[in-house]
Amino acid sequence: MAVSIPNVARVLTLAVLASAVAVGCSKKVKETPPAPQVEAPAAAPQEAPKSGVYTPADLDSDACLIQRTIYFDLDKDLVKPEFAAIMNCHAKYLRDRPSARLRLEGNADERGSREYNLGLGERRGNAVNSALQANGGSPSQLTVISYGEERPVCNDSNEACWSKNRRVELIYTEK
Repeated sequence: MAVSIPNVARVLTLAVLASAVAVGCSKKVKETPPAPQVEAPAAAPQEAPKSGVYTPADLDSDACLIQRTIYFDLDKDLVKPEFAAIMNCHAKYLRDRPSARLRLEGNADERGSREYNLGLGERRGNAVNSALQANGGSPSQLTVISYGEERPVCNDSNEACWSKNRRVELIYTEK
Protein backbone atom coordinates (compact mmCIF):
# COMPACT_ATOMS: atom_id res chain seq x y z
CA MET A 1 0.00 0.00 0.00
CA ALA A 2 1.43 3.33 -0.98
CA VAL A 3 1.13 6.38 1.20
CA SER A 4 0.60 9.55 -0.71
CA ILE A 5 2.65 12.62 0.06
CA PRO A 6 -0.40 14.84 0.65
CA ASN A 7 -1.58 12.46 3.45
CA VAL A 8 1.83 12.58 5.15
CA ALA A 9 1.84 16.36 4.89
CA ARG A 10 -1.64 16.52 6.46
CA VAL A 11 -0.59 14.28 9.35
CA LEU A 12 2.55 16.34 9.98
CA THR A 13 0.58 19.60 9.78
CA LEU A 14 -1.99 18.27 12.26
CA ALA A 15 0.80 17.12 14.61
CA VAL A 16 2.47 20.55 14.49
CA LEU A 17 -0.87 22.31 15.11
CA ALA A 18 -1.72 19.98 18.00
CA SER A 19 1.68 20.68 19.58
CA ALA A 20 1.23 24.42 19.18
CA VAL A 21 -2.24 24.27 20.77
CA ALA A 22 -0.96 22.14 23.65
CA VAL A 23 1.88 24.57 24.37
CA GLY A 24 -0.38 27.60 24.02
CA CYS A 25 -2.98 26.12 26.38
CA SER A 26 -0.64 25.06 29.13
CA LYS A 27 -2.04 25.74 32.57
CA LYS A 28 -0.73 28.92 34.11
CA VAL A 29 0.15 28.66 37.80
CA LYS A 30 -1.10 31.57 39.83
CA GLU A 31 1.33 32.58 42.53
CA THR A 32 -0.17 33.12 45.95
CA PRO A 33 1.35 35.76 48.20
CA PRO A 34 3.12 34.44 51.29
CA ALA A 35 1.12 34.36 54.51
CA PRO A 36 1.63 37.44 56.70
CA GLN A 37 4.13 36.97 59.45
CA VAL A 38 3.33 37.75 63.08
CA GLU A 39 5.83 40.12 64.60
CA ALA A 40 8.27 38.36 66.86
CA PRO A 41 9.41 39.98 70.08
CA ALA A 42 11.69 42.96 69.39
CA ALA A 43 14.71 41.46 71.10
CA ALA A 44 15.48 37.82 71.60
CA PRO A 45 14.71 37.21 75.25
CA GLN A 46 17.52 35.98 77.41
CA GLU A 47 17.16 33.16 79.88
CA ALA A 48 16.54 34.19 83.45
CA PRO A 49 19.75 34.80 85.40
CA LYS A 50 21.14 31.57 86.82
CA SER A 51 22.23 33.29 89.98
CA GLY A 52 21.04 36.42 91.68
CA VAL A 53 17.61 37.67 92.52
CA TYR A 54 15.37 39.85 90.40
CA THR A 55 14.45 43.24 91.82
CA PRO A 56 11.59 45.57 90.79
CA ALA A 57 14.13 47.66 88.85
CA ASP A 58 14.73 44.64 86.60
CA LEU A 59 11.16 44.88 85.26
CA ASP A 60 12.21 47.94 83.26
CA SER A 61 15.80 46.99 82.46
CA ASP A 62 16.05 43.22 81.99
CA ALA A 63 15.73 42.26 78.30
CA CYS A 64 13.56 39.27 79.13
CA LEU A 65 11.27 40.87 81.74
CA ILE A 66 10.55 43.84 79.45
CA GLN A 67 8.69 41.41 77.18
CA ARG A 68 5.18 41.42 78.67
CA THR A 69 2.99 40.42 75.74
CA ILE A 70 2.38 36.81 74.69
CA TYR A 71 0.87 36.37 71.21
CA PHE A 72 -1.38 33.54 70.03
CA ASP A 73 -2.43 31.98 66.74
CA LEU A 74 -5.99 32.31 65.42
CA ASP A 75 -8.51 30.49 67.65
CA LYS A 76 -5.67 28.99 69.71
CA ASP A 77 -5.04 29.13 73.42
CA LEU A 78 -1.67 27.36 73.61
CA VAL A 79 1.46 29.29 74.56
CA LYS A 80 3.87 29.11 71.63
CA PRO A 81 7.33 27.61 72.30
CA GLU A 82 8.96 30.91 71.28
CA PHE A 83 7.58 32.46 74.49
CA ALA A 84 9.01 29.79 76.83
CA ALA A 85 12.01 31.92 77.85
CA ILE A 86 9.70 34.83 78.70
CA MET A 87 7.53 32.53 80.83
CA ASN A 88 10.66 31.32 82.63
CA CYS A 89 11.89 34.86 83.36
CA HIS A 90 8.56 36.05 84.74
CA ALA A 91 8.14 32.89 86.82
CA LYS A 92 11.60 33.44 88.30
CA TYR A 93 10.68 37.05 89.09
CA LEU A 94 7.56 35.79 90.90
CA ARG A 95 9.66 33.24 92.82
CA ASP A 96 12.20 35.93 93.75
CA ARG A 97 9.49 38.44 94.74
CA PRO A 98 6.78 36.62 96.75
CA SER A 99 4.92 39.91 97.28
CA ALA A 100 4.65 40.54 93.51
CA ARG A 101 1.24 40.22 91.87
CA LEU A 102 0.66 39.68 88.17
CA ARG A 103 -2.59 40.23 86.26
CA LEU A 104 -2.88 38.24 83.03
CA GLU A 105 -5.16 40.10 80.60
CA GLY A 106 -6.45 37.84 77.82
CA ASN A 107 -7.49 39.40 74.51
CA ALA A 108 -8.88 38.29 71.15
CA ASP A 109 -9.32 39.83 67.72
CA GLU A 110 -12.69 41.17 66.49
CA ARG A 111 -13.71 37.96 64.73
CA GLY A 112 -16.14 35.72 66.59
CA SER A 113 -19.01 36.58 68.90
CA ARG A 114 -18.49 38.64 72.03
CA GLU A 115 -19.07 35.58 74.24
CA TYR A 116 -16.68 33.41 72.24
CA ASN A 117 -13.95 36.07 72.40
CA LEU A 118 -14.39 36.55 76.15
CA GLY A 119 -14.03 32.79 76.63
CA LEU A 120 -11.02 32.65 74.29
CA GLY A 121 -9.32 35.52 76.15
CA GLU A 122 -9.87 33.69 79.43
CA ARG A 123 -8.48 30.42 78.03
CA ARG A 124 -5.41 32.29 76.79
CA GLY A 125 -4.92 33.92 80.18
CA ASN A 126 -5.28 30.52 81.86
CA ALA A 127 -2.69 29.04 79.47
CA VAL A 128 -0.16 31.71 80.48
CA ASN A 129 -1.15 31.18 84.13
CA SER A 130 -0.43 27.44 83.79
CA ALA A 131 2.91 28.09 82.06
CA LEU A 132 3.99 30.46 84.83
CA GLN A 133 2.93 27.99 87.53
CA ALA A 134 4.75 25.16 85.73
CA ASN A 135 7.92 27.30 85.95
CA GLY A 136 7.47 27.97 89.67
CA GLY A 137 5.09 30.93 89.88
CA SER A 138 2.63 30.80 92.76
CA PRO A 139 -1.12 30.66 92.01
CA SER A 140 -1.71 33.26 94.75
CA GLN A 141 0.36 35.78 92.76
CA LEU A 142 -1.63 35.40 89.52
CA THR A 143 -5.01 36.73 88.42
CA VAL A 144 -6.62 36.09 85.04
CA ILE A 145 -9.04 38.50 83.41
CA SER A 146 -10.46 38.43 79.89
CA TYR A 147 -11.28 41.48 77.81
CA GLY A 148 -12.16 39.48 74.70
CA GLU A 149 -12.21 41.87 71.73
CA GLU A 150 -12.90 44.97 73.87
CA ARG A 151 -9.31 46.29 74.10
CA PRO A 152 -7.69 46.07 70.67
CA VAL A 153 -4.24 47.55 70.12
CA CYS A 154 -4.96 47.77 66.38
CA ASN A 155 -8.31 48.59 64.76
CA ASP A 156 -7.76 47.64 61.10
CA SER A 157 -9.57 44.59 59.72
CA ASN A 158 -6.66 42.55 58.36
CA GLU A 159 -4.48 39.66 59.52
CA ALA A 160 -1.51 41.85 60.47
CA CYS A 161 -3.73 43.82 62.83
CA TRP A 162 -5.69 40.84 64.15
CA SER A 163 -2.45 39.04 65.07
CA LYS A 164 -1.51 41.95 67.36
CA ASN A 165 -4.86 41.68 69.16
CA ARG A 166 -4.56 37.93 69.91
CA ARG A 167 -2.53 38.29 73.08
CA VAL A 168 -2.15 38.08 76.84
CA GLU A 169 -0.60 41.09 78.52
CA LEU A 170 1.33 40.62 81.75
CA ILE A 171 0.55 43.54 84.09
CA TYR A 172 2.36 43.77 87.42
CA THR A 173 -0.01 45.24 90.00
CA GLU A 174 2.52 44.87 92.84
CA LYS A 175 6.22 44.65 92.20
